[in-house]
Amino acid sequence: MMDPLWFQVKSFNPKEFLVLIVDDVRSNLKVVGAILDRVGYSTTFATSGEQAFERMKKSKPDLILMDIMMPEMDGIEVCKKIKGISQYEEIPIIFVTASHENKMIMEAFKQGAVDYITKPFKSGELLARVKIHLELKYTRDELRKNLIELNKLATTDGLTGVLNRRHLFILAEQEFNRVCRYGNSFSVFILDVDYFKMINDTYGHTVGDETLKAIAQTTQSLLRNVDLFGRFGGEEFVGFLPETNSEDAFKVAERIRQTIANLNLEIDNNILRITVSIGLATYASTDPDIDEMLKRADLALYEAKRRGRNQVLVYQDNLS
Repeated sequence: MMDPLWFQVKSFNPKEFLVLIVDDVRSNLKVVGAILDRVGYSTTFATSGEQAFERMKKSKPDLILMDIMMPEMDGIEVCKKIKGISQYEEIPIIFVTASHENKMIMEAFKQGAVDYITKPFKSGELLARVKIHLELKYTRDELRKNLIELNKLATTDGLTGVLNRRHLFILAEQEFNRVCRYGNSFSVFILDVDYFKMINDTYGHTVGDETLKAIAQTTQSLLRNVDLFGRFGGEEFVGFLPETNSEDAFKVAERIRQTIANLNLEIDNNILRITVSIGLATYASTDPDIDEMLKRADLALYEAKRRGRNQVLVYQDNLS
């Protein structure tokens, strides 16, 4: 996996980039296209703003070279529309213009252009500007990918892909505070994989990891978008169910238990059956913090395992 703190700077290769050239004068398209083709860029052409959008739908360019003066829809209007479309807004746009169009150049920058080159231009200058802005785009794209990766590492469990313990409880605390303020229903469940140590000892840790991933993915798929679910540690997972009373929480947990019990994990041509035990607790107005709810859910989980595992148990006062 790429080091999330940085990225490898690869050598620049024009063959990896597609440049869209937009100009209503076909002879200009040929000149600019020939310069770019000579060093290996892939090129595509448009003679109007409307045609430019058609080209972009077929193949998204890495950079756009566009004449600023065109009939019907000028380059600035095309630029403005491109920057207004999320999937295209990061594409660098370089304007090709005559020197007397300075006012339009200023407007072009306001609408999102990154650079301009004046006519007549030398091929070396054109190639240098194209290369610089493609390199800058690559750097921005890689930094964006790394920020996404860093955020993922900070919030999700590396093995299962669900929320990690730290981020799960940050979000759960926010929900708990909201419940305290408005008095809504709020339930929590703790899910524990039955005989997980035996699975690891018998089949190895790789199978154990696959078991945890299957349970995490299955459980997540059965929850709502508003529900919070993450790995608590080891073979334990925790789910927080906003706006859910004890009865409804039991139905959710029982559906999870039954679905997992029906999973068929194939191990060396053998079917591995998995079961889980789940302890449930619901918010009480006397709860000082979320830990109090978790303590009750943990007591219910302990009792579920004591009674034979593979079951859901809701906390009752006689368990304390």
